[in-house]
Amino acid sequence: MIRVALIGDYDPQVVAHVAIPQAIELAANDLGIVVDFEWIATTVLEEGFEQRLAKYQAIWWTVPASPYASMQGALNGIRYARENQVPFLGTCGGFQHMIIEFARNALGLHEADHAEENPDASVLLVAPLTCSVSEKTQKFRLAPDSKVATVYGTNEISEQYGTCNYGLNPDFASHLEKAGIRIVGVDHNGETRIMEYSQHPFYVGALFQPERSALNKIVHPLIKAFIQAANK
Repeated sequence: MIRVALIGDYDPQVVAHVAIPQAIELAANDLGIVVDFEWIATTVLEEGFEQRLAKYQAIWWTVPASPYASMQGALNGIRYARENQVPFLGTCGGFQHMIIEFARNALGLHEADHAEENPDASVLLVAPLTCSVSEKTQKFRLAPDSKVATVYGTNEISEQYGTCNYGLNPDFASHLEKAGIRIVGVDHNGETRIMEYSQHPFYVGALFQPERSALNKIVHPLIKAFIQAANK
């Protein structure tokens, strides 16, 4: 049995929070794997997060719907997955906090922050998008040599956003890429939408919400690959 931690502050009014368990179940059934998941509030991970997360074979994000009750708790969960080679999927807010965690703890940019949560921060790694993509579906181009492209089996995909107004500040893209957090998916304007960590077996962040496919009973390739990685 695979145990998956869903790090986030559960809210039944959030579409993604309703869709995530369905997406996991669809992928697990398709793979013939038994998967158990548990929601973990961000506040629980402020201290002792290593022991709290040790029993899980995979960590979904942080889930969408930020700002989180505890940003530090969310970042601790992401750090645990990165440093311990635990399969990790971060979507929407999870993508945003994935790059903040890496910037702070791997690049030494300790002031890296989120414009929604701390607009006066000296290092706004996550900044407002040039235009809102909330509740839109867009096409993305994938880097042909990326793990994500291999998962999808194509170099062009179409995906749906949730409520999304923030993304990677392009001024810091090169810093992340030089350290191994690659841009592997861009929209039609060339703006970053998917990133993966090349030094990790499965560590992917997407600004869109693949879990929404479950609302149409579709097994999503990215979520299926995430569960597969946890089963190895």
